[in-house]
Amino acid sequence: MSSENYRILLVDDEPDILEFIGYNLKKEGFEVSTASNGIEAVQMATSLRPHLILLDVMMPGMDGIETCEEIKKIPELRQTIIAFLTARGEDYSQIAGFEAGADDYINKPVKPKVLVSRLRALLKRYTPLAAPVAVAGDTPVISLGDLVIDRERYVVIHKGTELDLPKKEFELLMLLASKPDRVFTRDEIYSAVWGDNIIVGDRTIDVHIRKLREKIGQDFIKTIKGVGYKLVD
Repeated sequence: MSSENYRILLVDDEPDILEFIGYNLKKEGFEVSTASNGIEAVQMATSLRPHLILLDVMMPGMDGIETCEEIKKIPELRQTIIAFLTARGEDYSQIAGFEAGADDYINKPVKPKVLVSRLRALLKRYTPLAAPVAVAGDTPVISLGDLVIDRERYVVIHKGTELDLPKKEFELLMLLASKPDRVFTRDEIYSAVWGDNIIVGDRTIDVHIRKLREKIGQDFIKTIKGVGYKLVD
């Protein structure tokens, strides 16, 4: 898919930022829409269904973390990529962003060419809602005890309750479930779920594993210290 086919929603409460970044993204051929606050962003995302949302963290009213969480609740936007673009570089701020369901965290200031490169790398991971995530194994439905994973419908059922998992959590769980009891190294997980060209924080996997354990229980995913993780059948 070429740049002109990708829709990007840019969200920031500073008009100068919207104008500057919007100009540079449009120059690269992206279709760009802008929103100046979180509430407006949720409304526009619902109607526009952008491929990627570039979101500021510090905004009055509904901040970026809350906005991300609200967007992730909308089924039609489950595949939408969300990247934070913010001057907040603290570890806890990045962790909060990933816990909210973000795919990447980009610190300001960033050169336009670097930003475009990061966004192109993220967009390579975009898959249409109807398409299953590409992981090993051909089984569309995996059942492990009281856990059922339907890769074609992007649905996880735990003890009869359907769970609403963000895209990256689902892909991570699907990867581990594709080969139960096989240990996946951290490098393998980064490559399969985030892609080799995407820069993510060192604790990104840990955050997503913790969120998965909160939803499906502590016993399914086992940590292999110094190596990675595996799903216990």
